[in-house]
Amino acid sequence: MVALSKSIFKAYDIRGVVGTTLDAGVAHQIGQAFGMAVLAKGEQRAVIGRDGRLSGPELASALARGLQAAGVDVIDLGVVATPMVYYGTKVLGATSGIMVTGSHNPPDYNGFKMVLAGEAIHGATITALYDSIAAHDRGAHSEPGQRQGAYSTHDIRADYLARIIGDVKLARPIKLAVDCGNGVAGAFAGDLFRGMGCDVVELFCEVDGNFPNHHPDPAHPENLQDLIRSLRETDAEIGIAFDGDGDRLGVVTKDGQIIYPDRQMMLFAADVLTRHPGAQILYDVKCTRHLAPYIASHGGVPLMWKTGHSLVKAKLRETGAPLGGEMSGHIFFSDRWYGFDDGLYAGARLLELLTRVGDPSALLNALPQSDSTPELHLELLEGENVVLIDKLRHAQFPGHERIITIDGLRVEYPDGFGLARSSNTTPVVVMRFEAETPQALARIQAEFKRVIVAAKPDAKLPF
Repeated sequence: MVALSKSIFKAYDIRGVVGTTLDAGVAHQIGQAFGMAVLAKGEQRAVIGRDGRLSGPELASALARGLQAAGVDVIDLGVVATPMVYYGTKVLGATSGIMVTGSHNPPDYNGFKMVLAGEAIHGATITALYDSIAAHDRGAHSEPGQRQGAYSTHDIRADYLARIIGDVKLARPIKLAVDCGNGVAGAFAGDLFRGMGCDVVELFCEVDGNFPNHHPDPAHPENLQDLIRSLRETDAEIGIAFDGDGDRLGVVTKDGQIIYPDRQMMLFAADVLTRHPGAQILYDVKCTRHLAPYIASHGGVPLMWKTGHSLVKAKLRETGAPLGGEMSGHIFFSDRWYGFDDGLYAGARLLELLTRVGDPSALLNALPQSDSTPELHLELLEGENVVLIDKLRHAQFPGHERIITIDGLRVEYPDGFGLARSSNTTPVVVMRFEAETPQALARIQAEFKRVIVAAKPDAKLPF
């Protein structure tokens, strides 16, 4: 039996290593605590689902029993993509839900993404679940719930696919390659895109929790090489990829260029703003500096926000923005959709736009871009990341135009930017750089290196 560890309660979800910090006992405790939170909101039901990980059946079953012990009725969707649980909370008369998923983490990880009474929970609300379990273990609470919750299963697949196919219309047939990295999106992506009228080349769409081919994380170029090869060797026009639980999208052009989500957002924003002129478009601090002027030039109001899918979702609700997106690949449509991040739906919306032109790759490659780095990670000891970012706030950056501090430190120059922010999930400082020339990129990285080494002389920088 694994002892409950506060370390698994992260900023946006709960995540642990199966057999080390997570097992059926912990899942049961989390179910019971979440169930009490559901009842406290005046709700009675919760939707659950799981991805294709090997530990999923045992954890989902224990989670359901915990929810039922609290007196909550469980609607179990079985093996689904994370956005299908979110969809369930919109259409099944239950506004709370939990997805059992390890997302893009290694096979021995698993965890829980949660929606409580219609809101993606984060921060203190997640910590409160830990506190509730700890108080219950100390006997501070009487046993919850007089009644045992009911349990039922529901197959949401046909309804979910029909809802997207009914909403998104292609201007012409298109052949595409789809790489699901053996994640759970593979169970749905082929049928979705064929249902829309596409010819689909499927790569690694067999759901396999061992991930035998490559890691299901399209944010990293090495995981897109099979897709790039497929586009080179077949007559597919475009390539799309999904992460392990289907809430993030990756895109590759015919000539092997990776279109990162901040550039995907340009295309989505231009389209959404034709229906919502003057609306705010949300994006996180990691995104390219070309995105804000692109949004403004199409009649929108750019709004930079903190990184984190739960934080962007909350801000989207607060502002009423029709679209939000993150560099990591979470895209949130409130325009024609429900405001949650859904890689499958975002993929469908992308194809809708790409089929309006003769050469999709030319359209994507023409989107503004600069020299930039992927995410770079400075590995530190627990807590050091927060201390380092606090020190950097007092550093001097000669020649900068402005410094944005909504999430870490984004220093903008006339010819580029540097970002350093503390990860909310691991003891890491996440960095990203972009500039108009390789020389400018090197200069901005050197500035960051100077201030980081001044604050922490033994820092092992990733650049």
